[in-house]
Amino acid sequence: MEGRGRIGATCGFLVLLLFFLLVLVAYGPTSATRAAAGGAAAAAAAAVKTREATRTMASTRVASHRQPLSEMRSGFLYARTRGRCTPQFWSTRREAWPKMIPREASVWKVFGSRALERYEPELTVFEATERNDDVGGSPFSQLVKQSSAALLNAYSREAFPYTAWEVKTLLIQALVSEEAARSQAKRFAKANQACT
Repeated sequence: MEGRGRIGATCGFLVLLLFFLLVLVAYGPTSATRAAAGGAAAAAAAAVKTREATRTMASTRVASHRQPLSEMRSGFLYARTRGRCTPQFWSTRREAWPKMIPREASVWKVFGSRALERYEPELTVFEATERNDDVGGSPFSQLVKQSSAALLNAYSREAFPYTAWEVKTLLIQALVSEEAARSQAKRFAKANQACT
């Protein structure tokens, strides 16, 4: 009977140690120290406050870096906005792409074989974000450019309004007509511009 008591005490200690390590990994060393001293509730409250402060600082930083249209460098045909979620941003290689979408992945492999109806098989997602033929061009060019950025945002931005599955489905549904493609491209462009 004495052996079982030691095993139970050891298991309890290991569970407590595992909890402490999980808090340390999830929230950092300061929150883990608070959890050990004041309990898990204090650590959770501190983590929420830290996340809110980080989001506030990030949104302030993004807002302070917006440039007026007159100060933007012009692109191929027009002045490009360079938000953190636009196709232009994703084509600059300033941020690592989500592992689910390699830069060299073809559009049809990412969005499905139905994309082959409108896009050449060699077109990659990276090339789709770089395209300049969307200005005054085909609505399908606009759609693939904005959809590619929306898919990248869905995988990498928590607050993005579409999930990856929705982006893929909406692109496939919009391939039926030019009007559907134009309309969906505008919705994705709006979401991409609003995202931070």
